[in-house]
Amino acid sequence: MLFGYLALKILYFLLRGATPSVNTLFKRLQIVTALVLALSHSSNDAQKAMGVIAMGMVATGYAAQFYVPWWSIALCACAIALGTAVGGWRLIKTLGTKFYKIRPVHAFGSQLTSAVVILGTGLLGGPVSSTHVISSAIVGAGAADRISKVRWNAVRDMGLAWLLTIPLSALLAVGVYQIVSRFV
Repeated sequence: MLFGYLALKILYFLLRGATPSVNTLFKRLQIVTALVLALSHSSNDAQKAMGVIAMGMVATGYAAQFYVPWWSIALCACAIALGTAVGGWRLIKTLGTKFYKIRPVHAFGSQLTSAVVILGTGLLGGPVSSTHVISSAIVGAGAADRISKVRWNAVRDMGLAWLLTIPLSALLAVGVYQIVSRFV
């Protein structure tokens, strides 16, 4: 969120005195930032899934050492592509309208920020949630424009969902394990 805020403040400083036609430039530049963001997304999220598959293979004895087989790479790449194709537009619509009305400058700034953060953490070996990074960058860009512009109740709801997802998933997994273990 902080990087999205700073990116937009820097853009506004660099563009002071620009006419509204600068939005056309940002619409075109979004093609580049969208491609870089897609690269960063796939280099981060697919890798986590491949790691889980490889760990599962070692844990079950299917593999003697940790390695990522070619079919896992292909499967994860297809899953990311399919998920983006099926649910991507819904996610884009939600992020583009739920927090505030995004203009091309916001989209460019938040895409550039997200790509840099995701690629940077990937190069450092740290896994991050692409969705969390992108959503936070969008909120930061909107806050840089005007704090009151952001619909903070929508941000609160999203944050609450993020906080509850892991503990509730863990409880669900325990429950399913308890049920399945009685029949096995």
